[in-house]
Amino acid sequence: MTMKKIRYILLFFSLLLFYNSQAQSQSYQAGEWLKLRIHYGWFNASFATLEVQDKKIGNAKVHHVKGQGKSTGLLHAFYKVDDTYESFINIDTGLPIQFIRDINEGGYTKNKIIWYNQNAKTAKVRDLKRNTTEEYETNPNVQDMISSFYYVRNQIEGNLNEPGDEIEIDMFFDEENYKFKTVYLGREIIKTKFGKIETLKLRPLVQSGRVFEEKESLTVWISADKNKVPVRVKAKLAVGSLTADLDDYKGLKYPLETVD
Repeated sequence: MTMKKIRYILLFFSLLLFYNSQAQSQSYQAGEWLKLRIHYGWFNASFATLEVQDKKIGNAKVHHVKGQGKSTGLLHAFYKVDDTYESFINIDTGLPIQFIRDINEGGYTKNKIIWYNQNAKTAKVRDLKRNTTEEYETNPNVQDMISSFYYVRNQIEGNLNEPGDEIEIDMFFDEENYKFKTVYLGREIIKTKFGKIETLKLRPLVQSGRVFEEKESLTVWISADKNKVPVRVKAKLAVGSLTADLDDYKGLKYPLETVD
């Protein structure tokens, strides 16, 4: 597997940590911390963490979400990964104000800051590595890479009721606009290190070709309780497959529910 493919894989699983949300009753609180351990084949490829804190940017109250992904074990020995993602999400609107991406993956680096002007429907992208700043048009109510998953998590309740129901949102990432769709597949009880958990089985539709085997290669299990946290992720890749499991947590708004 090439370094380029590994970069895409680790980036994607960093995204999977960010299944939180902003609409309707919130399923999280400041102080929530999640850790997922990612397995590629027979070895641990990396882990990723997410922490939520409340802050202010100017007069706006925001949720500051900081996610980090790091390589471990055998992968770390020959391909070091140290990724940081941050999103500042307006608590009142649920829309992002600022997004930061600072990554180092086997020597491949990227350091960008995006400022969103939701009223003007624009995003200003500052590339710190190249020392450039450019402005792009966006769709209304656009989300960033992290806030997209926040939005989805709170939209699950009341919107994904029957298998086949779906949520579609607009997302701006780096310099491009994307349509992000998630389809509900039904309920399933799965075994975890914390016990059996009833989950909502989701299928985010991903781009096939470069990393994933096909458009429907990804499956995500979200706890069916009020927390709506990611419990397990499986992906069929162009080469091999990946599994990510919830490994640790603290500060959940509600007790994590298990079943007998």
